[in-house]
Amino acid sequence: MSGEHSENPTLRHQGPGAGGDGSACESSAGPAALYDFDARFRTLDDYSVMGKRVLLRLDLNSPVDEKTLRLVDGSKIESSVLTVRELVDRGAKVVILAHQGRPGDYDFIPLNEHAAYLSQYLGRKVRYIDDLIGKHALKAIENLAEGECILLKNVRYYAEEQVKKTAEEHSQSDLVQRLAPEADLFVNDAFASAHRSHASLVGFAPVLPSAAGRLMEREVKTLTRVFQNPQRPSVFIFGGRKFADAIPVIAKLADREFVDRILVAGLLGYAFRWAQGKRIGSRTEDVLRAGEEITEDVIGRANRLVSDQAGKILLPADAAVDAEGKREEYPIDEIPADAAIMDVGKDTLQLFEKEIEKAKTVFVSGPPGVFEKEEFALGTNGLFKAIVSSEAFTVIGGGHSCAAANRFGVLDDFSYVSTGGGALERLMLGKEMPALEALRDSAKRF
Repeated sequence: MSGEHSENPTLRHQGPGAGGDGSACESSAGPAALYDFDARFRTLDDYSVMGKRVLLRLDLNSPVDEKTLRLVDGSKIESSVLTVRELVDRGAKVVILAHQGRPGDYDFIPLNEHAAYLSQYLGRKVRYIDDLIGKHALKAIENLAEGECILLKNVRYYAEEQVKKTAEEHSQSDLVQRLAPEADLFVNDAFASAHRSHASLVGFAPVLPSAAGRLMEREVKTLTRVFQNPQRPSVFIFGGRKFADAIPVIAKLADREFVDRILVAGLLGYAFRWAQGKRIGSRTEDVLRAGEEITEDVIGRANRLVSDQAGKILLPADAAVDAEGKREEYPIDEIPADAAIMDVGKDTLQLFEKEIEKAKTVFVSGPPGVFEKEEFALGTNGLFKAIVSSEAFTVIGGGHSCAAANRFGVLDDFSYVSTGGGALERLMLGKEMPALEALRDSAKRF
């Protein structure tokens, strides 16, 4: 089958780079970048898809209401429409593979509502097929007309989907062996899942000509630029509450010469203050302990990191605490013994705003406070508005951050909004990503 597809004259590689004119793709990432989308990758510019069957892997995983089991938000689905629209407009016969939730979790649901969202955003019908590799699915694929699009059953109903195997091993799976012969091209546009070595993400690349979709291409190009060669001064802002997970990420960035400032807020920022021996309030500490395992090693690593990078890492100077539902602010050395910190204070906001004002690149992941509560939204609202009002190239990543920015009406004002969570973190750390490795290997093979 591989030989058959590689000889297909309408699935030819049209140039040495991603550009359809044969020019090499610009790489702003520099020599240290893992993924620069040079000739080692294929994109949609490299293939003629008219009349061809295209297997398109998307990440449509969306928030689900636990009571109604309906989708709460369709923004992630909307971000995938660009590639779908291009393929159908170019006359491809599109077969979408996607997942939702994990087996056993409440949000592990069928994709019929996802198909409805796709249809709404695309402006044409995307038919849901409640089958994955059976006769019903194969017949639906066979009967596709040019410009038509179907969405198959949640790929995580396939028992071997999430098993950790290599791309070559996954290429022998029933999922790939059944669907690959029905397709001429595999397109991976699931950036948010690119850090996973799952069957539908890596298994088709060894046996089909493969390309990155437009979202995947844009995410990797933009984020590689931000994490490898940002315009300076560069400011990286972290909030949220994942303390232990954040330490290696912040440490990696702090070691990079082109990172000028790292601003740490949210529960994360106060966890670092706690590691320094500061009192952050017993109720704040309880939340930290309940959320993850806080060991002496974690505390020690955090303290050493802040000490070693004192000129680069900025922590909260004050805090807003919950005083029976009301907001009260205290300097960092005067936080009450039983406090529950809910937001940064005005002094911290001003400190951070000064750094943002000087920046040419700003990246933010995680809100600085409990923005869902009106009394404690000041920090998040103020910080995000300062970012989008700056003259910097601004990037926001992570679902919680985007939800906050959307609430305050500034999400569209960011220069770039990333769909990634775990994939974003992995790219930030400079680690290899299985889905991208599979695409790169496929480019060598076909």
